[in-house]
Amino acid sequence: MVTVKEIKKVENSMGEEFFGLIVQSGAMPVRSKKSGRVYFTAKTAFVATTFDERTASSLIGVEFDGTIKKVETEPYEYTIEETGEIIRLSHRWEFVDPALEMKQQLVEENTIISI
Repeated sequence: MVTVKEIKKVENSMGEEFFGLIVQSGAMPVRSKKSGRVYFTAKTAFVATTFDERTASSLIGVEFDGTIKKVETEPYEYTIEETGEIIRLSHRWEFVDPALEMKQQLVEENTIISI
């Protein structure tokens, strides 16, 4: 399950504004690479919508089936808002709905499968 934590206004490549949802996973334990100690964290992901601001805002707090997974990407620079530090990443966190993933694996009834 993921929970909608906030909305975010963004601009697409054509300069059009739209609203997206920031979704967050449940708490999960991870081990620090530096100290080796365990701590809890939650992953977040941005999901685009076709909603206006009012509709998007009404979804804050709503839970959806799904998970957030790490997806490898071409390397890119990312600025940490709190510190201004620029880091280089080669992944993003993406929302995955298991029901939609299953549909991609379905075969049409009239499809002939040769073995």
